[in-house]
Amino acid sequence: FYLRYQGYISAALVLGGVDVDGPHIYTVWPHGSTDHLPYATMGSGSLAAMAVFEAEYKDDMDEKEAVQLVNQAIQAGIWNDLGSGGNVDCMVITKKGAKMMRNMETLNDRTFHAEGFYKFPKGTTELAEEAKKRFANVSISSGMEVE
Repeated sequence: FYLRYQGYISAALVLGGVDVDGPHIYTVWPHGSTDHLPYATMGSGSLAAMAVFEAEYKDDMDEKEAVQLVNQAIQAGIWNDLGSGGNVDCMVITKKGAKMMRNMETLNDRTFHAEGFYKFPKGTTELAEEAKKRFANVSISSGMEVE
């Protein structure tokens, strides 16, 4: 897996939770920086979603208003970006616990589903196997060692 992407594997995260100081939302960017914000979007549909938050967000929203706003923001991301999937999921986190709402909306349901599993002809992964063997004894160092 690691070799497939030549070592360039990253993640962009939105983290939320509640502690003694109240609710918090953080973003963690692939290069490592973080933000602590009242609302956050990340991913390929994030610009459209952020536009909805910037226009409609207000402090002290109740849960129903907040869920509706998140739904609108995710839908904006879906409809304005081909890579943003097709369903709306939302998680509400409170002092009492978390509630996951999967498939609140299913907007772009796939109409085609392949039957069975994908089958690749023998030898398709030959190059990957060769790469695994070639790099099996390679060690990675920080480059800071002195010889």
